[in-house]
Amino acid sequence: MNEQLTYMTKQVTAGKLTRREFMGKAAALGVSAAMASTMFADAARAAGPVKGGTFKMGVQGGESTNTQDPALYASDVPIAGGFHWGEALVEVDNKGNLNGLVAESWEGSADAKTWRFKIREGIEFSNGKSVTAEDVVRTIERHTNEDSKSGALGIVQGIESMKADGDTFELTLGSANADMPYLMADYHLLIQPDGGFDNPNAAIGTGPYVLESDEPGVRMQFIRNPNYWALDQFAHYDESEILVLNDTTARTAALQSGQVDAISRVEPKIAQLLARAPNVNVNNVSGRGHYVFIMHIDTAPFDSNELRLALKYAINREEMVDKILRGYGGIGNDIPINAAYPLFDDTIPQRAFDVDKAKEHYAKSGHDGSPIILRTADGAFPGAVDAAALFQQSAQAAGIPLEIEREPNDGYWSEVWNVEPFCASYWSGRPVQDQMYTTAYLSTADWNDTRWKRPEFDEMMIAARGEVDEAKRKEIYSKMGRLLNEEGGLICPMFNDFIDATSTAVQGYEGDPNGELMYWKAPKKTWKA
Repeated sequence: MNEQLTYMTKQVTAGKLTRREFMGKAAALGVSAAMASTMFADAARAAGPVKGGTFKMGVQGGESTNTQDPALYASDVPIAGGFHWGEALVEVDNKGNLNGLVAESWEGSADAKTWRFKIREGIEFSNGKSVTAEDVVRTIERHTNEDSKSGALGIVQGIESMKADGDTFELTLGSANADMPYLMADYHLLIQPDGGFDNPNAAIGTGPYVLESDEPGVRMQFIRNPNYWALDQFAHYDESEILVLNDTTARTAALQSGQVDAISRVEPKIAQLLARAPNVNVNNVSGRGHYVFIMHIDTAPFDSNELRLALKYAINREEMVDKILRGYGGIGNDIPINAAYPLFDDTIPQRAFDVDKAKEHYAKSGHDGSPIILRTADGAFPGAVDAAALFQQSAQAAGIPLEIEREPNDGYWSEVWNVEPFCASYWSGRPVQDQMYTTAYLSTADWNDTRWKRPEFDEMMIAARGEVDEAKRKEIYSKMGRLLNEEGGLICPMFNDFIDATSTAVQGYEGDPNGELMYWKAPKKTWKA
């Protein structure tokens, strides 16, 4: 039997035996389905990428209001779609390394104020037009325009000047930033012809696939980009499709029935059960993602720091991690930074559930006892509705009248998040502290979803960017974290693992701490055996 199995695995590696054929022959030899599946996967992986076929993924976070304009991306489905058709100058890989995409190389001046990105030779947009440094200038210009409502506004506002110098894009900052290349990896900054000024929704970029059809809130369909600069390495599928499956049960059923090849946001409470299903791999990776409740600190009653502290002490983080995450994550501390970030300060005291302190701060707030409305939805994060209910229960123990309003998934990211003064939300995190703070806590950032506007915080952020001494930089970040922890509008009870699942036919999968489904690169980097 061993000789037969060895021969069969060699046939798989040579591409001469399909999964169905291998599984059938292995079963006839008395090999268990689990063992045969593992043997096939190992053999298929050894064979290397196989071109062809269709990749379908069921993704949470799609709405009828979704757009192809990268400036407006705010939820998973449009981001996943954008990574099909577009690319930024660079990307941060799953090991934290910075890799070139539209830019093949980059360098900074000694003072970290001027950065030059050399555009990849011969790279083209999907419409056949050659990419120029001027296209990059125009793209960044569009995101610096406050009328664009770009989620990257906080990142690019620090740029003082830009120019195209032959095949090189050059930017000069008003103040030094050693992390600037990492900021250029932001998913809003997909390079578009003439910056997307004519039609930001055209979905024309340098990505591995071309958008064929788009039904917002339903599906997107793509075909391989024949002009893609790295076809020899990536874009193995002929076609790729995103199905919007906001309902957890529907996503899970779609994977198990073979309707899709991969799903995002596997709920922790079903992850272990799903992992036992035949022909399914469940993948999880720790990172910088965090599930949160956000308060607008410029809006009553959340303009009272005493009330904010009362709510922070009234949340039982350990219970939430245990019952919502089921071990797939860890406790948060009301800042968006954890040990996954360089220069994290683990000496910041961990806030714990404390009924007495919650009561004390609530009394000091002078709140009139009227209901405090927390808005949530299933799509806010996996288990968001249950998490809100747990929050309500622990707040009641402190005499805080927290009331939950459940919102529909459709429209949540356009009509509730960053609009209503208290709601559930999530962040996937960013590769470096500066990018996370710049995106959501800089006073002028369009995505400042807690309305945190503190000049002293902005000043520390700018100082940290230009500080080359790591010890001093860490000290600045520590002060920023402590200030946000004590006075901010962020309640961060937990940092989540990213949990997704794929068919065992999908090969080349690697978890990515930047986000789900290989940070939406699964269509680009995987293949089917």
